Amino acid sequence: MKRVVDPVGSWFPIPFFSRGAAIALAAGLLTTACQNPPSEGGASSPNGASGSSSNGLKIGSLLPATGDLSPIGQEMIQAVPLLVETVNQCGGVNGQPVTLVAEDDQTDPRAGTQAMAKLAEVDRVGGVVGSFASSVSSAAVDVAVRNKVPMVSPGSTSPVFTERAAKGDFGGYWARTAPPDDYQAAALAQLAKDRGFTRVSTVVINNDYGVGFEKQFVAAFKKLGGTVINESNPTRYDPNATTFDTEAAAAFANKPEAVAAVLYAETGSLLLKSAYQQGLMDGVQVMLTDGVQSEEFPKQVGQTSDGKFILQNAIGTVPGASGAALADFTKLWQEKKGKAPGAYVPHTWDATALIALAAQAAQSNDGEAIAAKLRDVANAPGQEVTDVCEGLKLLASGQDINYQGASGNVDLDANGDVVGAYDVWTVQENGGIGVVGKVNPAL
Repeated sequence: MKRVVDPVGSWFPIPFFSRGAAIALAAGLLTTACQNPPSEGGASSPNGASGSSSNGLKIGSLLPATGDLSPIGQEMIQAVPLLVETVNQCGGVNGQPVTLVAEDDQTDPRAGTQAMAKLAEVDRVGGVVGSFASSVSSAAVDVAVRNKVPMVSPGSTSPVFTERAAKGDFGGYWARTAPPDDYQAAALAQLAKDRGFTRVSTVVINNDYGVGFEKQFVAAFKKLGGTVINESNPTRYDPNATTFDTEAAAAFANKPEAVAAVLYAETGSLLLKSAYQQGLMDGVQVMLTDGVQSEEFPKQVGQTSDGKFILQNAIGTVPGASGAALADFTKLWQEKKGKAPGAYVPHTWDATALIALAAQAAQSNDGEAIAAKLRDVANAPGQEVTDVCEGLKLLASGQDINYQGASGNVDLDANGDVVGAYDVWTVQENGGIGVVGKVNPAL
C-alpha cells in the first residue's frame, strides 16, 4: 500500500494503484464529470494528430506531487481542479463538462515523459497544464509536440524554451504563464546591486533551470558593475547526489558578500545545511530563487543550536502575481483553502484557464485547434475579462476576449513567453516566508 498526495494536499492510502493513477483518481473526484475511457487503441494516429473526446474537453495536469519540487507543486496541483470545478459550475466548455486527468511527474524527466505520453496517447487530453520543473518540461514537450497537444507551464522558467521556440521546435504547442529566467536572473542581479553587493558567487542545480539561470545572472550582474568571483569555475551540483560538502565549500569560498543559490528544495536544503555546518555562512548573504520559496524549505535546512533558523534573513526572488483577476482568485482560494495562495498557484490557475478558453474559442476539444487559439484568448484585441465564466460566455456567443489573469495579463509573445514583475521574499525569524517588496529586472 502506498501513500500519495491528492489534489487538495492531504495524504491517504491507495491500494494497488500506481502513483499517477491514484493522483488521477483523486483529481477526478473533484470535477463534476466522470472521466470517460480512452478511445479504442488509445494511441494517437501515426501522423501525430491529437486526440479529442466526443464527450467533452479533457485537461491533463503534469505537476510534482512528489520529488524535489513537491513542497511547491502540491499547492499548485490544487489550482487545476478548482478551475475545472468553476468552469463546470457555469456550464463547462463547448456545452459539456470538463474532465481532469492528473499525473505526478515526480520532479523527474523520465517519469514526466512517461506521464506525458499517457496523457497524450492514452487519455487523449486536449491540453496539459505543466510541468513545473524545466527539466521535466524539456523532456515532456517533445511528446506533446509530436502528439499535437499544447502544454501550458505555470512555472518552467528556463530560457532554453525561448531559444527552442524561436527556432520553431514547438510549433505553437508550448506556452507558459511564468516569465523566463532571463527576467528573474536580471531581477536577482538588480536586488544584489540594490543591497550594495559587488562580489558574489553562485551555486546552482546542474539542470536546464539552474545553469540557464546562472548564465543569465552572471551576465546581468556584470552589466550592473558587479563581479561573480567563481564565474570561471562555476559551482553546479548533481541533482542526484546525496552529499554536498564539496559544492558548499566551493560556493562560499573566497569570502563572497553574497551567494546566489539556484536550488531545488530537497537537495538545496542539504547543501545549505552543509555550508552552515562547515562554518561558511557567517557574514554571507544567502540569495535564493523561486525553486525553494515555500514554508517548508527553512525547516528542511534546519535550525542553529540556539533555535534560530539557519536561513533567517535570507532573501530571494519569485515571479509575483499582480493580475487584474488576483483579488477575486485570492478570495476564492481563501474560501476553499483557508489561506492565501502560494507561489505559482495563480500562474497554475491561469494556465488551466487559457486551455479552457482556447477550446471554447476553437469550438473544439482537439489539441491542434486549442493550440491555434491560445494567443487569441490571451492577447488583444478582444474584450478584457478577468472572470473565466464570463470569458467562456462571450466566446460561445462569437465574441473575442483578452483574458486578464490572476498572475498577470498573460500576454503571450511569439515564443509563448510572458513578462512579469518579481516579489522579494525573506525568511522571517519564525521560519516563515514573507514578501518584503518588489524588484523589476533592469533589461
